[in-house]
Amino acid sequence: MHTEALYDLFLTCDKVNTDSRKITDNCMFFALKGENFDGNQYAINALDNGASFAVIDDASLADEPKCIFVDDTLKSLQELANHHRHQLKAKLIALTGSNGKTTTKELIYRVLSTKFKTQCTHGNFNNHIGVPLTLLSIKEDTEFAIVEMGANHLKEIELLCNIADPDYGYITNFGKAHLEGFGSIEGVIKGKSELYDHLKNKGKFIFVNARDPKQVELTSAYDKCIEFNKANGSGLDSQFISADPFVKFDIDGDSVESQLTGFYNFHNISVAVAIGKYFEVSNENIKSAISNYSPENNRSQIIERDAQKIILDAYNANPTSMKAALDNFDQMSSSGKVAVLGDMFELGDFALTEHQAIADYAQGLSIDQLWLVGENFFGINTADSRCKTFRTYKDLEAFWTEHQSSYNTFLIKGSRGMALERLLNSE
Repeated sequence: MHTEALYDLFLTCDKVNTDSRKITDNCMFFALKGENFDGNQYAINALDNGASFAVIDDASLADEPKCIFVDDTLKSLQELANHHRHQLKAKLIALTGSNGKTTTKELIYRVLSTKFKTQCTHGNFNNHIGVPLTLLSIKEDTEFAIVEMGANHLKEIELLCNIADPDYGYITNFGKAHLEGFGSIEGVIKGKSELYDHLKNKGKFIFVNARDPKQVELTSAYDKCIEFNKANGSGLDSQFISADPFVKFDIDGDSVESQLTGFYNFHNISVAVAIGKYFEVSNENIKSAISNYSPENNRSQIIERDAQKIILDAYNANPTSMKAALDNFDQMSSSGKVAVLGDMFELGDFALTEHQAIADYAQGLSIDQLWLVGENFFGINTADSRCKTFRTYKDLEAFWTEHQSSYNTFLIKGSRGMALERLLNSE
């Protein structure tokens, strides 16, 4: 079936679904395939559970009622999303980068929502399946859509840009994330910059943090850059005041306190301020939106219990974000500080070197104890009595239960697979 005909059927449905376990009435089910599953096997069940149509690429189901046969369900999903995107009036802002994408997305969403009908990526729907689903969820009356784009190898951002065709773009930073897939920091820069390449080729606009030399370098020859945080001012700027622990910043002479920790989060805040100002959101609305945003899902959360303060930043980690979190922790005016760090994943051949570098760096900071967990951290070399390594989470948990009450302030950070937030439920 051609995309235009499929789109006519899509318009009669309430939503698109790719998970047969979460079927809702009047949805359109796309039977996607993966290494260990074939959605075609669940197409009839999806229809029985309320789906109006099932898009399939198994020819044996082609004659089943309400089954729509296509050559490739994933490609059809992506083409449908692209077609829908071009029927919308919404201005689309694409975000990518090594760290801070989700926090930045949430801040921009909250700022723009004070003035415009705005939608954004939900959860981690930021890949070759999630971006199409995000686009297909955008409503006709939406004025702005913020779409997060994740990648762990070259050409992935290029694909997502071809699907979403953004009007504006922003790269949060270039860090040592997904080195296994990108191959090197140079590969990371090249991969993330596919967003810049797409916007340049389309004559669209790029937001550029003037405090990031690499962003400035990569966009210096492009005349559709919207710069903020310039030394001589751009009218879109905000100023950093402090971060102990929450980021305080200044907008045109007014001091604002956020609920986000660390200087690294100031960069995320500053682009939300710049985009708000660019689209003429009032300063009062910008300040209110940012100051009322509270992080969740283990992202830079501050948890206070009894006399202890815990910075829970355990959603994910890579060498760049780990170093930034440690820098912020080092600068906090607290006593009895313990950094609890878990392994960083997807580093490939760089894994042991990068874990050793983080341990060495942390040992040079004013931190009372360093508790490191995971196969990579367990393999480091250290003679510092403050540093303790644990091969498994259970080993760390036993130590935590016995010793954590002796300290006041904790940083807990590691890759998602380490799930270090479990410590908070340990007695």
